[in-house]
Amino acid sequence: MNAPSDRVRRVYLAGPDVFRVDATARLQRLVKACAARGLEALPPAEDASGPATPPAEVAQAIYDTNMALLRRASGVIADLSPFRGTEPDSGTVFEVGVAIALGLPVVGYGIPEGSYAARVETALPTRRDGDGTLRDANGMAVEGFELPLNLMLACSIRIARTAEEALDLLQQRLG
Repeated sequence: MNAPSDRVRRVYLAGPDVFRVDATARLQRLVKACAARGLEALPPAEDASGPATPPAEVAQAIYDTNMALLRRASGVIADLSPFRGTEPDSGTVFEVGVAIALGLPVVGYGIPEGSYAARVETALPTRRDGDGTLRDANGMAVEGFELPLNLMLACSIRIARTAEEALDLLQQRLG
């Protein structure tokens, strides 16, 4: 679903930046990087509620806003760096899945070097079966495809090292 060249190319900025202490500064840096490439940034929604707003209503409003932003996007860059463990932020992964389902190009960044399995083996208690299958402490197999992420992510997106490189690659894909 590439945007025609005479239309504004909008980039949804998926990632866990909204949880950072310096969230506003980080997102503004990405907004400026988009503008420098002639792209319009669509940062994710933040909690703009008042103190009396029930948390469930706040959560629903953020979800609704982000889904609307994804539907307006021409493409997505996604910070898929490990978040609270060896996996990317689950909300970001959800947004990547939505983007793929909408036919949008997605470029991920922030992914450590090496394979996902090697990172799991280093970070968590694991064991190998007689056939070499890597298993976690619960006996669950760890994907051994030598991909940098779970195959559903690695096979559906392009990967760049940094956010700026992701924007450059997305810009090329959008034409």
